[in-house]
Amino acid sequence: MANSPSGDSVTERIVRVLETFTTDRTVQTTAEIGRRAGLPSSTAHRMVADLVASGLLERDGERRIRLGLRLWELAERGSLALRLRQVALPFMERVQSRIREHTQLAVLERGEALFLERLSSPTSGANITRVAGRLPLHASSSGLILLAFAPEEERERVLAEPLAAVSPETVVDPVELRRRLGAIRRDGFVVAEGSIESVSTGVAVPVRDGRGPVIAALSVVLPRDAPTAGAVEELRAAAAGISASLGASRR
Repeated sequence: MANSPSGDSVTERIVRVLETFTTDRTVQTTAEIGRRAGLPSSTAHRMVADLVASGLLERDGERRIRLGLRLWELAERGSLALRLRQVALPFMERVQSRIREHTQLAVLERGEALFLERLSSPTSGANITRVAGRLPLHASSSGLILLAFAPEEERERVLAEPLAAVSPETVVDPVELRRRLGAIRRDGFVVAEGSIESVSTGVAVPVRDGRGPVIAALSVVLPRDAPTAGAVEELRAAAAGISASLGASRR
């Protein structure tokens, strides 16, 4: 129900407040939250106080605000993302122990690749991905897998929008990207050299829900000049194991 001068609902304003927190911005003042959420000062102070009282936000000793443990608790209950992560983790650990580079799990969420898990070793190379972080679908290897196997209307929506270059090698031409997505669907994997960072190569494969649709992308991030054939095979085996486990868990 809309109940503010701007016409937005309480729920919409709560979401805007929560969305001011990012993987890089974990602590804020109430004034900063209000400014970033586009709320009047009095509204921001009232909403933050209510969210602190409910446990969805927390206030530290310096009266700065962070996301609350209750928000994490509620998100973990019956979450499809949690189930997917739990099933995938043993297979990801096997890949990471053999490849010894970053191993990642991502899902399609609101037009971006949202990363549920990332495993790394002390010797792993460069990687900007973070758990609960996002990357563009057209730029990251995980995103390319998710975009290639997304419903056609989602794919066409992305292709119709301006595509930003994350690195000099990011494919931003819709015609070339469409061709690449077709090749990904045909081959069942992608090798994306320098698409996010010039020093790295992303390799990714699709993960299916049993024998159903693609629901996630499993990827590794390798040094630019590293061979990729072994990584593709490791990822394919792991993705098959995850898919089979997801199917078996519903029986």
